Amino acid sequence: MKPAMETEAEENTEQSQERKVNSRAEMEIGRYHWMYPGSKNHQYRPVPTLGDRASPLSSPGCFECCIKCLGGVPYASLVATILCFSGVALFCGCGHVALAGTVAILEQHFSTNTSDHALLSEVIQLMQYVIYGIASFFFLYGIILLAEGFYTTSAVKELHGEFKTTACGRCISGMFVFLTYVLGVAWLGVFGFSAVPVFMFYNIWSTCEVIKSPQTNGTAAVEQICVDIRQYGIIPWNAFPGKICGSALENICNTNEFYMSYHLFIVACAGAGATVIALIHFLMILSSNWAYLKDASKMQAYQDVKAKEEQELQDIQSRSKEQLNSYT
Repeated sequence: MKPAMETEAEENTEQSQERKVNSRAEMEIGRYHWMYPGSKNHQYRPVPTLGDRASPLSSPGCFECCIKCLGGVPYASLVATILCFSGVALFCGCGHVALAGTVAILEQHFSTNTSDHALLSEVIQLMQYVIYGIASFFFLYGIILLAEGFYTTSAVKELHGEFKTTACGRCISGMFVFLTYVLGVAWLGVFGFSAVPVFMFYNIWSTCEVIKSPQTNGTAAVEQICVDIRQYGIIPWNAFPGKICGSALENICNTNEFYMSYHLFIVACAGAGATVIALIHFLMILSSNWAYLKDASKMQAYQDVKAKEEQELQDIQSRSKEQLNSYT
């Protein structure tokens, strides 16, 4: 009975204190009305507490959400993807048009017989189809690598909650590292191969510049300056004429096909170089992501063991308490 009486006394004390506070507030309001009679018609509204209204810090706004989303973007993978797409697009687009222009120059000036350059025409046509396949493959491969970068970024793992890695995920990351390394080595070969037509067209262009120079222009020595395209091995030695000299060579250099093909081959070579840089960038990103996944898996295993040990310790403590209670 005594604890109940004490509780009832405490409740009465609290109610009396609340009545005192309310009466004091009413006295202050009455005094205010007495001093300022015009304020009687004013309606006082209670100020909402923090429990009645949502705090601006509790609900994230649009700016915070944007910052959080931007923090989850793998900018390194995004830059590498843009560079890869740009390089492949330049190589494939410019290379395709430049090959068509090269065939037109050969057919019109260096090899008038179709049977002499039939094999070269088939090879160039096959290379154009290969260009279509390269463009399609690297479009898909770049998207896959960008997606892999998104899902292995630490900021994205914080957005999606607790991070968990599996042996399959680490194996896929390792496979991407190996495949990107192989593609990088292959594109080094493509970059070197794309420099060959640039070298050929540069030799022809430099020869034309010698013909146009004041020292040789208008003299008999002009007709002795020649370019033999057969020495590059793209057409057989029995191709006719195979060699162009003097003013005829200058006319070739002034054609639109030569000008466009030469500059397009330069751009295609630059695109191949950009693709090599992008694949090297991808290789560094994938290697760091794979190392991160490896460390994360070790940390996950350590946390699992630690949680298991803590659970066992709690079980032991609970059993010991039960035994002590049973003894007492």
